[in-house]
Amino acid sequence: MANLRQGSNGADVRRLQEELKKRGFSPGDVDGDFGPATDAAVRAFQASEGLLADGIAGRSTSRALGLTIAAIPDAPLAIDGVTVGKVAEMFPGAPIGNIKTHLPRVLEGLLELELDDRNMVLMALATIRAESAGFEPISEGKSRFNTSPDGHPFDLYDSRRDLGNQGPPDGDRYKGRGFIQLTGRDNYVRIGTKIGLGQSLVENPERANDPVIAARILAAFLKDKEVRIKEALLADDLRHARRLVNGGSHGLDRFKECFRKGAELLA
Repeated sequence: MANLRQGSNGADVRRLQEELKKRGFSPGDVDGDFGPATDAAVRAFQASEGLLADGIAGRSTSRALGLTIAAIPDAPLAIDGVTVGKVAEMFPGAPIGNIKTHLPRVLEGLLELELDDRNMVLMALATIRAESAGFEPISEGKSRFNTSPDGHPFDLYDSRRDLGNQGPPDGDRYKGRGFIQLTGRDNYVRIGTKIGLGQSLVENPERANDPVIAARILAAFLKDKEVRIKEALLADDLRHARRLVNGGSHGLDRFKECFRKGAELLA
C-alpha cells in the first residue's frame, strides 16, 4: 500500500485528519478524503516538525503525529528493488566482486537509519560513485588541493579550522576515508559519536575504511542532512544535493550519471 497523499481516502485518512486537527493544523472537513486542504495541513505540520514538507503522510509524519505505522502504511522499500545487477549498471567498471561484497552492508546501514525511500537510496549509491567509483571504501589520495608543492602529505588540511583540525598531523590523520570520504577531525568526532564509536574513531581514524563501519558512516552522514537533501532532490537539483555532502562539485558528473541511471532502473 502507498503512503497517504492527495487522492487517498478511507479510515486511515480520517484518522490522519483528526490528529492534524487536534494539533492545530486544520484539514477542513474530517471526511476521509485527502484533498488540497489536508495536503496543506500535512505540509504545515511537517514544516513545524522539521520534516520534509512534501504533503505525503508516511512513516516519519505518522510517527510525529503519534499514529501507529499500521494505520498509515509505508510504500514498498526502494531497497527491495536494489540488486547487484542493477548497481553494476550504475557503476560501470567497478569490480562485480566489490558490489557483491559491499552492497549488503551499504543497504543495511541505510535500513538501520530508515533511509530506505527511493531518493535516499539513489543518493547513497550516487555518492559512492562520486567518491569511490570502485564500490569500496578508500583513502583520499594526495592532490594539489590537499598538499602543497614542498609540503608533507595533506599539509593543506593540517590547520583547516572548518574541519576542526588543530595542526600537524591532523591533515593526514583525518584525511578522507570510506565510501563517503569522511574528512576532518570534527567529522570523525561527530559521526563517530552518531554511530556509537565515540572516541574510538578519532583515536583510530583508519577504522573509517572498515567496510561495515564505512557503510554506517555513509548512512549517518546522509541522515544528518536528510531533509535538506530530500528538498534538493525534489527540486531535481542534483548539484545542490551533491554540494550538501561534498561541499563542492567534485565527482558531480559521476554522481549525476549514477543517480539518473538508478532512477531508470528503480522506476
